Amino acid sequence: MILWLSAWLIAIDAHAQNQTDGGPDPSAVRMRIGPLGVTPRFELNNLGVDTNVFNEPEDANPKKDFTFTATPAADVWLRLGRSWFQTTVREELVWFQQYDSERSANTSVNVFWRMRLNRLFVTINPEYLNTHDRPGYEIDARVRRVEYGAKGNVEVRAFAKTFLSVNGSWRKVDYDDAAVFQGTSLAFQLNRTMTTGGAAIKYQWTPLTSVAVTAERTQDRFEFSPLRDSDSTAIAGSISLDPQALIKGSASFGYRDFRPLVGSLPGYQGSTALGDLTYTLLGATRFAVTFKRDIEYSYDINQPYYLETGFNASIAQQLFGPVDFIVRFGASNLAYRDRAGAAVAASNRVDHYRTYGGGVGYHLGPDLRLGFNVDHYRRTSDLDGRRYSGLRYGTSVTYGL
Repeated sequence: MILWLSAWLIAIDAHAQNQTDGGPDPSAVRMRIGPLGVTPRFELNNLGVDTNVFNEPEDANPKKDFTFTATPAADVWLRLGRSWFQTTVREELVWFQQYDSERSANTSVNVFWRMRLNRLFVTINPEYLNTHDRPGYEIDARVRRVEYGAKGNVEVRAFAKTFLSVNGSWRKVDYDDAAVFQGTSLAFQLNRTMTTGGAAIKYQWTPLTSVAVTAERTQDRFEFSPLRDSDSTAIAGSISLDPQALIKGSASFGYRDFRPLVGSLPGYQGSTALGDLTYTLLGATRFAVTFKRDIEYSYDINQPYYLETGFNASIAQQLFGPVDFIVRFGASNLAYRDRAGAAVAASNRVDHYRTYGGGVGYHLGPDLRLGFNVDHYRRTSDLDGRRYSGLRYGTSVTYGL
């Protein structure tokens, strides 16, 4: 919270210059002062009811509670000579009326610095996350964890439209010592460091579109559970679309050779994907989709990882005047891999997670929207204890999004 308040104070009377070499989109900057540019944002989500707070099976008497999530955030830009400095600070405040163990304050900080030296571009991107939330679809408990690390990239313009680059990253994941799920210590099983190095070639196809081919090598090393250690090689082709393009966002498709260092665990050699795309039709209908296919680690030492394949999509339609509506749906499959010789309740099982919902909204101004949302979620599994469903419904308020 202190970090966000500091950014908010900086935002008062803020200013930003025009976008240059990775700087901010001038239309996105809301406040200005000297070399600073700031865009404050605010979300109030799920001001209403969650019918299954702990993701419990139906025969376990799921608990219902009144809840809300308030998320103030700010983007801050600063021009430093021939470079741009940007930081995004986000504070997520989660409140439950009855089950105070689920309340939390989650902080994330993302720093981005980019410098141009003639034909050379240098980028450094430190990140920090301190959260008490569910780490994806696999673990249903809200647990405390800290993630921090940095990415770096050095890119050179080799030809008029062709860029060559090398990149590297390092990330540390630390679960709290008290973080337990299904009787398993998450710190013991999942604390790890990830080190990645790679190279890429990028071609600026049009002023708003670039395509790239990237090759990377990653080492995952676990602090207390070396049976999970792995090396992997990934090759991917990607396309990036400028925010001013007809279709916005990015998408990549590739191949990963995932090799655990212990022979008792089979590896994965196959396709991967990652994308986040939006398209607006005639200024009134907005289509958005995110998708993912990649390896994720499980808390279960006998099924140490799974292949997650899924998507989330939404369609937002402007009805009349300030009124709009949105429908959304998503699906994810978690395909687990067994360790050789391990006793498991369901061999190489595949769990399914489905969501669907929608809402209506009323725009009180160009940046302020009041909405009402209903979302249903369900997980199916061969394991009785991993099946559950629930409903979330309530009011939302967004500003600057």
